[in-house]
Amino acid sequence: MTERSAAEHLDALVRTVPDFPEPGILFRDLTPVFADGPALAAVADALVAPFADGFEVIAGVEARGFALAAAAAARSGHGLLLVRKAGKLPGATLRESYALEYGDATLEVHADQLPAGSRVLLVDDVLATGGTLSASQRLIERAGWVLAGTAVVLELTGLQGRARLAGGEVHVLQQA
Repeated sequence: MTERSAAEHLDALVRTVPDFPEPGILFRDLTPVFADGPALAAVADALVAPFADGFEVIAGVEARGFALAAAAAARSGHGLLLVRKAGKLPGATLRESYALEYGDATLEVHADQLPAGSRVLLVDDVLATGGTLSASQRLIERAGWVLAGTAVVLELTGLQGRARLAGGEVHVLQQA
């Protein structure tokens, strides 16, 4: 029996949920991928593969990005950096606020967690409007680290979020 590719797992397991969290939205649910060990492993491997030895740590964005980044970090033998919502990290943090469709949000990191110049691969589940990933990229750079690239499972191309990203390589497993 051959191993299924990440794309095959995603095709088989990602659910599209209409009208969630509000009418008119087609929500892409990746939780079935997280619940399937071989699928999670294949996706984690595929997220980091294009970046090979170009990073030292993987940053996961709260919340689903944590699951993906942790799996990718464990499988690749790298450390994990958490990009958290405001108020969730103890001690001194760097904060980055960004606009949402209806309000604002803030993300934080511990700036002293990694040495300056550390190469960080940013991982999340979905690239939609780009606000969260853009704020995460800015945090990485403000902390004195180097953005090695950004990897996401799914890009919602109609929302044009990639245009908001600071640059660097963006690796996407699937587009919708």
